[in-house]
Amino acid sequence: MEKIFWKSSVDSTLIWAKEEAKKSVGKELDRALFVADEQTAGKGRLGRVWTSVPGENIYMTLLLMRPEVRIENASSLTLVMGLSVAEAVEGVVGVTAGIKWPNDIVLSGKKICGILTEMQIKEQKPEFIMIGVGINVNQKEFQEELRDKATSVFLETGRELSRENLIEKVAECFWKNYDIFLKTQDLSLLKEDYEKRLLNKNQQVRILEKATETIGTARGITDTGELFVEDLKGEMRKVFSGEVSVRGLYSYV
Repeated sequence: MEKIFWKSSVDSTLIWAKEEAKKSVGKELDRALFVADEQTAGKGRLGRVWTSVPGENIYMTLLLMRPEVRIENASSLTLVMGLSVAEAVEGVVGVTAGIKWPNDIVLSGKKICGILTEMQIKEQKPEFIMIGVGINVNQKEFQEELRDKATSVFLETGRELSRENLIEKVAECFWKNYDIFLKTQDLSLLKEDYEKRLLNKNQQVRILEKATETIGTARGITDTGELFVEDLKGEMRKVFSGEVSVRGLYSYV
C-alpha cells in the first residue's frame, strides 16, 4: 500500500514527488502517491504546459522508490499507467475509454488524460521512477484552442465524479498491472488489453518528426511499447514515442 500525500496547491506534483524522493533515499518510503487540488506549473509531454484548473481535475504523481525495473524498461510504465487510467475510467464511469498511443486517454475522440514518466538513475539502476498523471474529470469548459482535442469526463457523460474514487481506482488498476509487468519486464502480458483500447490500431496516422511528416497505418505495439507502423510501401517500422508525435490523418486521434 502506498503512502498518500495531499496539498491544496503545488507547482507540479512531479516536482513535489522528486523533492520528496531525494529526501527519502535510503529510508523506508517505498511507494507514494502525491495529489494536489491545483498545479501552478504542470508539465506535459515534449516540454508542453499542462493546464491545471483548480478543484475540478486530478493532478497526481505516483512514486516508485528503488523499483525492480530495468532502466531500459522504465518508459513502458507510461503505457502501463495509460492502460490503468483507461480501465479505471471504465470501471468508475461505465464508458469505454480509448488510448491514443502512447498514453493519451480519449473519450469521444478527445483527450481527457496525459501521462509523463521521469526517472533518476544511480549505479545503473533506477533510484526512483515518477509517473505524473493529469485527468480532466469535472472541468466544464476549455480554452478555445483546446476544444477540438481536449474534453473531460463531465462534458462527455454529464456526470460529476468523485475525484477521490477515481484516484483510488487508478491506483488499484496500476498496482495490478505493474505486478503483471514485473513478471516479464515488458508489456507482453498486457498488450492484448492495451490494444483492445488502442484507437490508432489499423488506422492511418501521421508521424510528425522534427523536419518530416510521413503517413502509415498503425498495426499495434511491440512488447516494449513502440508503435508498429506499416508505411505506404507495405514495410513495417517501429516508432519510438520520445522522438515523434503521432496524429490521426484528419483529427487528433
